[in-house]
Amino acid sequence: MFLLLLAGAVAAATAVLLRGPSPEAGQAASHREAPLISLDPAADISDFFMFRSYEPGRDDRAVLLMNVNPLSEPSAGPNYWNFDPHVRYEFSVDNNRDGEEDIRFFVRFSTEFRGLTEQLKLPLSYVGGKTLPPVTDLESQGIGLRQRYSVWMVEDGDRERIASGLIAVPSNVGPRTMPAYESLAAQGIYTLDNGMRVFAGQRQDPFYIDLGGIFDTLNLRRDPPVLTPAEDANDNTNPFGIDHLAGFNVSTIALEMPVSMLTRDGMAPEATAQPKLGAYASTSRQKVRVLRPKHDTVNAGRWVQVQRLANPLVNETIIGTIDKDEWNATEPEEEAQFLDYYLNPRLALALELIVGVPAATSGRQDLVDLLLKYAPGDRQLSELLRLDVSVAPTPLAAQRRMGPLATPADPAAWPNGRRPKDDVTDIAVRVVGGPNYIGARAGDGVNVDDVGLTTTFPFLAVPSDGRDRVHQP
Repeated sequence: MFLLLLAGAVAAATAVLLRGPSPEAGQAASHREAPLISLDPAADISDFFMFRSYEPGRDDRAVLLMNVNPLSEPSAGPNYWNFDPHVRYEFSVDNNRDGEEDIRFFVRFSTEFRGLTEQLKLPLSYVGGKTLPPVTDLESQGIGLRQRYSVWMVEDGDRERIASGLIAVPSNVGPRTMPAYESLAAQGIYTLDNGMRVFAGQRQDPFYIDLGGIFDTLNLRRDPPVLTPAEDANDNTNPFGIDHLAGFNVSTIALEMPVSMLTRDGMAPEATAQPKLGAYASTSRQKVRVLRPKHDTVNAGRWVQVQRLANPLVNETIIGTIDKDEWNATEPEEEAQFLDYYLNPRLALALELIVGVPAATSGRQDLVDLLLKYAPGDRQLSELLRLDVSVAPTPLAAQRRMGPLATPADPAAWPNGRRPKDDVTDIAVRVVGGPNYIGARAGDGVNVDDVGLTTTFPFLAVPSDGRDRVHQP
């Protein structure tokens, strides 16, 4: 249904093009998108991905992946970037189309001080190289600050710890300390007894966007910011934009499991009777509870959600700034209270005012159907990233960044799930802007990330190292 909705929008745009439409502009990723969460990077989810695996021979698997610690500067020592032991990182899946979670996976971390850092009381988290043994494995004594984690699965009220004591891959500090980082990171991929694979550690940020141009009031680097047909079809070059996320890293949690673990009937992708899944990622912190007067102590109380993310760009481009923090704290099935933002998108109005091209600013039932429903006739509104697992994955080499808006279309792209390759910035701004903006091929001029993706789990590239990375266009 997502693809049908987008196809309808493209058809409507064709009629507008015959009258000669015009420009438009771009948008931003889920990096620091709300006031409060921008102060809490370890709980700030920059991106959430859900897709059928396109790793050769593993297309019966589903992948859930979240990134936190957005805009991680590779050289930010001596502590670098870690997960927070006081945060619960969670994936929630709806498999019966009622908009509420049925299966949850959550991850908790712990931190230990060890090795040479502890023995010699060194001021460095990681040491090794010229006179000390380099860090070549996750048991190395050069990893002075090390994180372990456990994974739980909750289904139908039953909670099970499915893994514990796993080691998170540390930040890529540089070639002297970690001379073979890719090999080191590969040790952080764990296969569990139930067929799942898990990974936690640093990766290269896969999002690509002209972040500075967009937030300088859509001051993009071509006026109007429109791609030619040839430019729009080329996924291997940046026609006029600057990828401001180039060279930055993120902290990644990735889970891969048989699709049958997620479907309601426990069937494989092509066999299940209910192939559409909905999901979101979230982070939570425990509410502090002070016990008085009997005991002057502080205990942790119930878990409180501090951020959620399903479809990309919703909190940035749909929800008003005044409501962003409240939106992060609510559950997806409570989305009806934010309905006005979808029906009357402020982004579309901003595009019209700044670019001067008429946009679809009101009565946007198409956005409600696209982002909040499994099908237009549904009554329940839930903001979930939805994936039809019966759609075969597209191999990485054949993936198209514009997904359903590409020619030919790539049906395995957002909004049918989301892969790291998908150019959600250009897709979102065209759909939210409406027919004029779809037809004009609006974009930020950034069509490709600075580092290529991989074809194997966890699919994101090796992070930039702290010594040798220099930020430049």
